[in-house]
Amino acid sequence: MKRIVVITGATGGIGVALCRKFALAGDRVIAVDLDPKPVAALAIELGEGHRGEVCDVASEAAVVAFFAGIGREFGRVDVLVNNAAIGPTMTATADTVIDSVRKTLAVNLGGPFLTSREAARLMIPGGGGVIVNVASLAGIIPNPKRNAYAASKAGVVSLTRALASEWAAQGVRVCGIAPGYVRTPMVAQLERDQLADLGLVRRRIPMGRIGRPDEIAASVHFMASDRARYVTGTTLVVDGGWQSFNAAGDASKAGGIPAAEMAPPQLASAGRPVAVITGAGGGIGGAVADRLAATGYRLVLVDKDPDGVRKVALRLGSDHFFHVADVSIEEDVVGLFATVAERCGRLDLLVNNAAIADSFRPTLDQTLAGFNGVIEANFTGALICAREAVRLMSKANSGVIVNLGSVAGHLPMSPRNAYGASKAALMNLTGCMAAELAETGLRIVTVAPGYIRTPAVAALEQHGRIDLNAIRRRIPMGDLGLPEDIADAIDFLASSEASYITGATLFVDGGWSSFGAAGEASEAV
Repeated sequence: MKRIVVITGATGGIGVALCRKFALAGDRVIAVDLDPKPVAALAIELGEGHRGEVCDVASEAAVVAFFAGIGREFGRVDVLVNNAAIGPTMTATADTVIDSVRKTLAVNLGGPFLTSREAARLMIPGGGGVIVNVASLAGIIPNPKRNAYAASKAGVVSLTRALASEWAAQGVRVCGIAPGYVRTPMVAQLERDQLADLGLVRRRIPMGRIGRPDEIAASVHFMASDRARYVTGTTLVVDGGWQSFNAAGDASKAGGIPAAEMAPPQLASAGRPVAVITGAGGGIGGAVADRLAATGYRLVLVDKDPDGVRKVALRLGSDHFFHVADVSIEEDVVGLFATVAERCGRLDLLVNNAAIADSFRPTLDQTLAGFNGVIEANFTGALICAREAVRLMSKANSGVIVNLGSVAGHLPMSPRNAYGASKAALMNLTGCMAAELAETGLRIVTVAPGYIRTPAVAALEQHGRIDLNAIRRRIPMGDLGLPEDIADAIDFLASSEASYITGATLFVDGGWSSFGAAGEASEAV
């Protein structure tokens, strides 16, 4: 059955790309905008079954009437993409006209509130749905003279978390995308009006180029798909590495308009891609191996447990091979990547998954040796692997490194000092490397799982170190995720569909990192 997908702001640069992406995937698109002629023309372009509708998202009466009509005709909404927005005015604070601020807030923040509320009235009785809010990097990293726009987009990021926490139990996921600069008519107009110097912008972006609308559409489509079924409340930054650059001077040496800014590059067939997965002996690592093998990678499976990693390799077949190594031992890692170079001649993807848990003891009972052991395994080992991967990837000027972070690196969990610190360090390493290496064609990203149903987590419960019932009640979705949820996220971030994502963290946590209220997030038992 085709999904019913409502997309607001449908005739803008990103909106058109969104409509085309969902229509091409087989969904039924209801394109929404203010001007009837362009939205009708877009619906015709999309083909039979798609619709163009006029609605002012800032008008409560108009939004209520629109969704009432959708309800009468289709009985449901499966996906809502809140893309409609008024662009930044670049007005000095002293020159701000409050009516202009109110208009921006009404469209950019009040609009997503109204459309989400009315869409949820149709989603909840039908068992759920997905809402994806298109926010902005300006809502995360403020810019001078963008007061109203930045404030409205920050509000969208917060609204995303709040709605996700409230509606998770009713099957409604709410996610966000925060684009950086994207080559749209709105951005082109900023340049024509001399409100933006795109040459200067490119030099501020580690990738050295502005993003394309199709790259934003690909991220939104992923968030709205079943591959992101355990993702809610999080806002994924799609900015070419902008937020990861915190140094003086230019982030890139960009000059002119790069070809990849105008159109997706033609991907030459260069042979079968190769991926190294550490901690591949089971749990998340095993699920990632299964997913990437199905995608077409040749795998190098790495673990310090020979029995576990051998079983995974045997399951996947002779196309793949395993290597026993302790990632915290530099000589082991150097030998591993020498073997990869010799046997495969290339490296396209590193998944830094190897990690150990900490002692769960009170801080006064923790030892420095134990603390350092966790840091060595979870951070230093990942850095050594990343260093060797970069040396190999740089020969081809392409590659992706996915670091496995954790919600514990974002919201520390007492008394798990070493584990939280190691994952926070690793997540920050992602940004440092992304800013440095983007111009060389390498992308570095983090996937941050929440509690995932793995043998290691089961062992923690068995030994009385965690209370899974209490944990489920702390998760808005009311349950732990699956290893396959992490594998799906990694598969997306490693793909060409994530070509403008670097330095970012994708939380796959059932809404854990979005819940900030007192009490329990769900009624799970």
